[in-house]
Amino acid sequence: MNQHIERIQKAIEPLRQQIINHNVYSVIEDVDDLKIFMQHHVFAVWDFMSLLKALQNKLTCTSAPWFPTGNADTRYLINEIVAGEESDVDSNGERKSHFELYLEAMQQCGADTNQMERFITTLQQTGELERAFNESETPQSARDFVNFTFDIINSDKAYLQAAIFTFGREDLIPGMFLSIVDDMHRKFPDSLTIFKYYLERHIEVDGDHHSHLSLQMTANLCGTNEQFWQEAEEATRLSLLQRIALWDGVYAQLKQKVASE
Repeated sequence: MNQHIERIQKAIEPLRQQIINHNVYSVIEDVDDLKIFMQHHVFAVWDFMSLLKALQNKLTCTSAPWFPTGNADTRYLINEIVAGEESDVDSNGERKSHFELYLEAMQQCGADTNQMERFITTLQQTGELERAFNESETPQSARDFVNFTFDIINSDKAYLQAAIFTFGREDLIPGMFLSIVDDMHRKFPDSLTIFKYYLERHIEVDGDHHSHLSLQMTANLCGTNEQFWQEAEEATRLSLLQRIALWDGVYAQLKQKVASE
């Protein structure tokens, strides 16, 4: 394996373990708790798609007239990932983006999608993230998470975008959370079939095939530039801290729910 990739993986492992072993999973005890989790997490699912499209825009030609852009191997890697994330299949074999699949999972279990829908509608109309946050009353931890992602997108540095995409997003679903969802699914099979499928599909596609593609993409973009690799490591570290902060926000709301009951 690329020595720079190994260095980053070693450096971020303590943060990854903090995420995988976060207290938020231990306080998700019923479907109502899961709804709160999903209403925060959906913002990370959405901005993952935005990060993905930023990479595609940067690494390929997405406008007409067309011109060959960048390295053909890198073009292949990002286009392969985009096809899987933007046009995957649901449990019925119908084409869906992972974001659309997540919204359907929320709707099935009764989680409120109005906040995310208002956010997207306002952003489409105005192009202003801050206004969309305010109109939708997005939780602060989700705002901070999305703002960090868009700071990286707006840096216009594909190697940083690839780094946080590769090391900060792909394989952070712990076995503990999967067990919780499996248990809930057995108790409420009509409420969580889509979410269970989403998680299983995420692990199957994102955690295996796409992770290999994104590692190669990051290696291609950083190349032999030591400065790029150092910046990529720091951006990855910050992205994982943002994920911890997002989970902290969910945890705080769940604890507040318990205290008020």
